[in-house]
Amino acid sequence: MKNKYCKGTHLSERKFRELIKLFSADIEAKKIALLINVNVKTVNRILLLLRKRIAGLAEQESVFSSGEIEIDESFFGARRVRGKRGRGARGKTIVFGMKKRNGNVYTQIVRNCSSRELLPIIQEHADSKAVIYSDEWKAYDGLVNFGYKKHYRVTHSKDVFANGRAHVNGIENFWGVAKTRLTKFRGMNKNTFYFHLKETEWRFNHRHENIYVLLLREFRFKPLD
Repeated sequence: MKNKYCKGTHLSERKFRELIKLFSADIEAKKIALLINVNVKTVNRILLLLRKRIAGLAEQESVFSSGEIEIDESFFGARRVRGKRGRGARGKTIVFGMKKRNGNVYTQIVRNCSSRELLPIIQEHADSKAVIYSDEWKAYDGLVNFGYKKHYRVTHSKDVFANGRAHVNGIENFWGVAKTRLTKFRGMNKNTFYFHLKETEWRFNHRHENIYVLLLREFRFKPLD
């Protein structure tokens, strides 16, 4: 039986595997369509289905429990409007991130950077025994009320970016990786940003593994000869 990703198309199983291989190499849809001689709309439809599945996988891997965890927020979207800076910048998508040191990263789109919005996410993905590292953003002031006794901060406003083990370099490195990767998807629909974001997260978490093999295993396909 034809796999569900090819439903409604004339795509052969071999071409589907070729598509997976190129997607694994992070090739854009237009180039994939050209390389395997398939309509770009068909490729885009299949890639969206793949990204939806990957987003589900990323969510399953998101629990950190204890350990050393860095937290931070970042803004994605158009260039910053002159005079609009900081956590209140308009016209951007706000993403909250958590990264376990020597481990995975987790991202979540949020409405704002308030403690009411961010603290429940931290509580859901890290237990109270975790060591939390953050900047001085006021929303994190309430962490102690959630039972987090080990919370260390770095004062970016005073140009301090590390104080011993207190830093958020890991999550900030991920923001740089994510923004560099996502810039190639110019004109990205806001409705698909979540799936591109979670794909970036999943790729980052598996950066030392063979993405092609992981995807073939997940979708129960054999590699190309």
